[in-house]
Amino acid sequence: MSARAWKAALVGGTLIVAGGYALAQSSAQNHAAMPGSMSHDMTGDMSAMHAQMMENQSATLGQPTLPGQDAFGAIQEIVRILEADPKTDWSKVNLEALRQHLIDMNEVTLKADVAAKQIDGGLEFAVTGAGPTVGAIQRMVPAHAQEINGLHGWSVTAASLPNGETLTVTSAEPKEVQHIRGLGFIGFLVSGTHHQPHHLMIAKGEFAHAH
Repeated sequence: MSARAWKAALVGGTLIVAGGYALAQSSAQNHAAMPGSMSHDMTGDMSAMHAQMMENQSATLGQPTLPGQDAFGAIQEIVRILEADPKTDWSKVNLEALRQHLIDMNEVTLKADVAAKQIDGGLEFAVTGAGPTVGAIQRMVPAHAQEINGLHGWSVTAASLPNGETLTVTSAEPKEVQHIRGLGFIGFLVSGTHHQPHHLMIAKGEFAHAH
Protein backbone atom coordinates (compact mmCIF):
# COMPACT_ATOMS: atom_id res chain seq x y z
CA MET A 1 0.00 0.00 0.00
CA SER A 2 1.35 3.45 -0.95
CA ALA A 3 1.87 6.13 1.67
CA ARG A 4 -0.99 8.15 0.19
CA ALA A 5 -3.43 5.17 0.27
CA TRP A 6 -2.38 4.26 3.82
CA LYS A 7 -3.01 7.84 4.96
CA ALA A 8 -6.44 7.91 3.32
CA ALA A 9 -7.42 4.61 5.01
CA LEU A 10 -6.24 5.90 8.38
CA VAL A 11 -8.26 9.12 8.04
CA GLY A 12 -11.33 7.17 6.93
CA GLY A 13 -11.10 4.79 9.88
CA THR A 14 -10.68 7.69 12.28
CA LEU A 15 -13.80 9.38 10.90
CA ILE A 16 -15.84 6.16 11.29
CA VAL A 17 -14.75 5.71 14.90
CA ALA A 18 -15.40 9.39 15.67
CA GLY A 19 -18.85 9.20 14.06
CA GLY A 20 -19.74 6.08 16.06
CA TYR A 21 -18.62 7.73 19.29
CA ALA A 22 -20.65 10.88 18.55
CA LEU A 23 -23.75 8.77 17.81
CA ALA A 24 -23.35 6.77 21.02
CA GLN A 25 -22.80 9.98 23.04
CA SER A 26 -25.88 11.63 21.50
CA SER A 27 -28.00 8.53 22.23
CA ALA A 28 -26.79 8.47 25.83
CA GLN A 29 -27.59 12.19 26.29
CA ASN A 30 -31.09 11.76 24.84
CA HIS A 31 -31.66 8.71 27.00
CA ALA A 32 -30.54 10.60 30.13
CA ALA A 33 -32.94 13.46 29.33
CA MET A 34 -36.01 11.16 29.34
CA PRO A 35 -38.39 10.90 32.31
CA GLY A 36 -37.46 8.22 34.83
CA SER A 37 -40.12 5.66 33.88
CA MET A 38 -39.47 6.00 30.16
CA SER A 39 -35.73 5.72 30.72
CA HIS A 40 -36.21 2.53 32.71
CA ASP A 41 -38.44 1.02 30.03
CA MET A 42 -35.97 1.86 27.29
CA THR A 43 -33.14 0.37 29.34
CA GLY A 44 -35.10 -2.86 29.60
CA ASP A 45 -35.87 -2.84 25.86
CA MET A 46 -32.24 -2.16 25.01
CA SER A 47 -31.10 -4.97 27.31
CA ALA A 48 -33.53 -7.38 25.65
CA MET A 49 -32.37 -6.29 22.21
CA HIS A 50 -28.74 -6.70 23.26
CA ALA A 51 -29.44 -10.22 24.57
CA GLN A 52 -31.19 -11.14 21.32
CA MET A 53 -28.32 -9.72 19.28
CA MET A 54 -25.81 -11.74 21.33
CA GLU A 55 -27.88 -14.89 20.84
CA ASN A 56 -28.09 -14.29 17.09
CA GLN A 57 -24.35 -13.60 16.99
CA SER A 58 -23.65 -16.85 18.81
CA ALA A 59 -25.74 -18.73 16.25
CA THR A 60 -23.94 -16.95 13.42
CA LEU A 61 -20.54 -17.79 14.90
CA GLY A 62 -21.47 -21.47 15.01
CA GLN A 63 -22.06 -21.92 18.74
CA PRO A 64 -23.51 -25.37 19.58
CA THR A 65 -27.25 -25.62 20.20
CA LEU A 66 -27.73 -29.39 20.68
CA PRO A 67 -27.45 -30.83 24.22
CA GLY A 68 -25.19 -33.68 23.08
CA GLN A 69 -27.40 -36.50 24.36
CA ASP A 70 -31.06 -37.17 23.55
CA ALA A 71 -32.30 -38.01 27.05
CA PHE A 72 -30.43 -35.03 28.48
CA GLY A 73 -32.09 -32.79 25.89
CA ALA A 74 -35.55 -34.22 26.59
CA ILE A 75 -35.21 -33.57 30.32
CA GLN A 76 -33.73 -30.12 29.68
CA GLU A 77 -36.79 -29.23 27.60
CA ILE A 78 -39.14 -30.38 30.38
CA VAL A 79 -37.21 -28.36 33.01
CA ARG A 80 -37.56 -25.22 30.89
CA ILE A 81 -41.32 -25.80 30.56
CA LEU A 82 -41.67 -26.32 34.32
CA GLU A 83 -39.61 -23.25 35.18
CA ALA A 84 -41.59 -21.10 32.75
CA ASP A 85 -44.90 -22.15 34.34
CA PRO A 86 -45.68 -20.19 37.54
CA LYS A 87 -48.21 -22.88 38.48
CA THR A 88 -45.58 -25.64 38.69
CA ASP A 89 -45.81 -27.44 42.04
CA TRP A 90 -42.15 -28.21 42.73
CA SER A 91 -43.09 -30.36 45.71
CA LYS A 92 -44.52 -32.91 43.25
CA VAL A 93 -41.93 -32.67 40.46
CA ASN A 94 -40.16 -35.99 39.85
CA LEU A 95 -37.52 -35.72 37.16
CA GLU A 96 -35.92 -38.98 38.27
CA ALA A 97 -39.11 -40.81 37.23
CA LEU A 98 -38.80 -39.23 33.81
CA ARG A 99 -35.14 -40.26 33.61
CA GLN A 100 -36.09 -43.86 34.40
CA HIS A 101 -38.80 -43.78 31.72
CA LEU A 102 -36.28 -42.52 29.16
CA ILE A 103 -33.96 -45.39 30.15
CA ASP A 104 -36.84 -47.79 29.43
CA MET A 105 -37.39 -46.14 26.05
CA ASN A 106 -33.72 -46.59 25.23
CA GLU A 107 -33.76 -50.26 26.26
CA VAL A 108 -36.85 -51.11 24.19
CA THR A 109 -35.91 -49.03 21.15
CA LEU A 110 -32.30 -50.16 20.85
CA LYS A 111 -31.92 -53.46 22.71
CA ALA A 112 -35.18 -55.43 22.40
CA ASP A 113 -35.40 -58.35 19.98
CA VAL A 114 -38.52 -58.23 17.81
CA ALA A 115 -39.90 -61.16 15.82
CA ALA A 116 -42.84 -60.14 13.60
CA LYS A 117 -45.40 -62.60 12.22
CA GLN A 118 -48.17 -61.81 9.74
CA ILE A 119 -51.63 -62.80 10.94
CA ASP A 120 -55.11 -62.18 9.54
CA GLY A 121 -55.68 -58.44 9.62
CA GLY A 122 -52.24 -57.37 10.75
CA LEU A 123 -49.16 -58.38 12.70
CA GLU A 124 -48.10 -60.11 15.88
CA PHE A 125 -44.79 -59.25 17.53
CA ALA A 126 -42.79 -61.20 20.06
CA VAL A 127 -40.79 -58.48 21.84
CA THR A 128 -38.13 -60.04 24.05
CA GLY A 129 -34.86 -59.21 25.74
CA ALA A 130 -32.45 -59.97 28.54
CA GLY A 131 -31.51 -58.27 31.79
CA PRO A 132 -32.94 -54.77 32.28
CA THR A 133 -34.48 -54.86 28.81
CA VAL A 134 -37.10 -57.40 29.94
CA GLY A 135 -38.51 -55.09 32.60
CA ALA A 136 -38.47 -52.15 30.20
CA ILE A 137 -40.44 -54.15 27.62
CA GLN A 138 -42.97 -55.29 30.21
CA ARG A 139 -43.53 -51.71 31.37
CA MET A 140 -43.64 -49.98 28.00
CA VAL A 141 -45.38 -52.36 25.60
CA PRO A 142 -48.63 -52.96 27.55
CA ALA A 143 -48.89 -49.26 28.44
CA HIS A 144 -48.36 -48.24 24.83
CA ALA A 145 -50.81 -50.86 23.55
CA GLN A 146 -53.46 -49.35 25.80
CA GLU A 147 -52.67 -45.84 24.57
CA ILE A 148 -52.91 -46.60 20.83
CA ASN A 149 -55.76 -49.13 20.92
CA GLY A 150 -58.44 -47.70 18.67
CA LEU A 151 -56.08 -45.36 16.80
CA HIS A 152 -56.91 -45.56 13.06
CA GLY A 153 -59.48 -48.20 14.01
CA TRP A 154 -56.74 -50.62 15.13
CA SER A 155 -57.25 -53.35 17.68
CA VAL A 156 -54.11 -53.46 19.84
CA THR A 157 -53.45 -55.94 22.64
CA ALA A 158 -50.45 -57.09 24.68
CA ALA A 159 -49.80 -60.34 26.52
CA SER A 160 -46.98 -61.22 28.89
CA LEU A 161 -44.07 -63.49 27.99
CA PRO A 162 -41.43 -64.78 30.45
CA ASN A 163 -38.83 -62.53 28.80
CA GLY A 164 -40.98 -59.80 27.29
CA GLU A 165 -44.39 -59.18 25.71
CA THR A 166 -46.48 -60.20 22.73
CA LEU A 167 -47.99 -57.25 20.87
CA THR A 168 -50.84 -57.83 18.42
CA VAL A 169 -52.14 -55.13 16.06
CA THR A 170 -55.00 -55.80 13.62
CA SER A 171 -57.65 -53.99 11.60
CA ALA A 172 -60.76 -54.95 9.63
CA GLU A 173 -59.90 -52.36 6.95
CA PRO A 174 -57.62 -53.67 4.14
CA LYS A 175 -55.95 -50.27 3.79
CA GLU A 176 -55.11 -50.23 7.50
CA VAL A 177 -53.75 -53.78 7.31
CA GLN A 178 -51.15 -52.49 4.85
CA HIS A 179 -50.53 -49.52 7.14
CA ILE A 180 -49.94 -51.86 10.08
CA ARG A 181 -47.56 -54.08 8.15
CA GLY A 182 -45.66 -51.09 6.84
CA LEU A 183 -45.15 -49.56 10.27
CA GLY A 184 -43.79 -52.59 12.06
CA PHE A 185 -42.98 -52.60 15.78
CA ILE A 186 -41.01 -49.37 15.97
CA GLY A 187 -43.71 -47.62 13.96
CA PHE A 188 -46.29 -48.57 16.60
CA LEU A 189 -43.94 -47.53 19.36
CA VAL A 190 -43.86 -43.97 18.03
CA SER A 191 -47.52 -43.81 16.97
CA GLY A 192 -49.95 -41.47 18.69
CA THR A 193 -49.50 -38.01 20.15
CA HIS A 194 -49.25 -38.85 23.84
CA HIS A 195 -45.46 -39.09 24.17
CA GLN A 196 -44.44 -35.50 24.94
CA PRO A 197 -47.47 -34.66 27.15
CA HIS A 198 -46.87 -38.02 28.85
CA HIS A 199 -43.30 -37.03 29.67
CA LEU A 200 -44.45 -33.73 31.14
CA MET A 201 -47.03 -35.55 33.29
CA ILE A 202 -44.36 -37.94 34.61
CA ALA A 203 -42.09 -35.01 35.47
CA LYS A 204 -44.94 -33.20 37.25
CA GLY A 205 -45.70 -36.28 39.34
CA GLU A 206 -49.13 -36.63 37.70
CA PHE A 207 -48.44 -40.02 36.17
CA ALA A 208 -46.96 -42.91 38.13
CA HIS A 209 -44.16 -44.54 36.16
CA ALA A 210 -43.69 -48.08 37.42
CA HIS A 211 -40.06 -49.04 37.61
